[in-house]
Amino acid sequence: MTLKPITPASAHRYLEQGAVLVDIRSADEHARERIAQARHIPMEKLTAAPGALEGAETVIFHCRSGNRTHLNANALSTCVSCEAYILEGGLDAWKAAGLPVVADSSQPLELQRQVQIAAGSMVVFGTVLGLTVSPWFFLLSGFVGTGLTFAGISGFCGLARVLMKMPWNRRALAAR
Repeated sequence: MTLKPITPASAHRYLEQGAVLVDIRSADEHARERIAQARHIPMEKLTAAPGALEGAETVIFHCRSGNRTHLNANALSTCVSCEAYILEGGLDAWKAAGLPVVADSSQPLELQRQVQIAAGSMVVFGTVLGLTVSPWFFLLSGFVGTGLTFAGISGFCGLARVLMKMPWNRRALAAR
């Protein structure tokens, strides 16, 4: 079965008729901002428990921008035996269409964004210090670049592990 694209306005109408909206994003993304009617079933849990959507007549999958949903369309289609759709443009398009979302700004930024901010800051910091203080500081930028490359190849990000232990992220995990 192929998943068909659906606009936010059409998805909203389907939800009013009983369709099931499934948010496949990670828990930290869902906690910060979500569509109120969406059931949160992260992609990795959804594919591990294919019967989670049994009994639904219509299912609409979404992520933040629609990219993750499209990339995982084949796997998602095996999780349903009913009419299924992908929300075009994801949560971003839903908001752009003026449809309601639940936002909790007290939740920390998504872990991936925290990694991007921290890594980018360290590269800039290492470069500026390398130019102004000592060329040895360029090693910091090289170290971060090597770590990001390793994370991309292996799927293990040491910086993400460190950031997960930060007080603002532990507090968010304990609240769930």
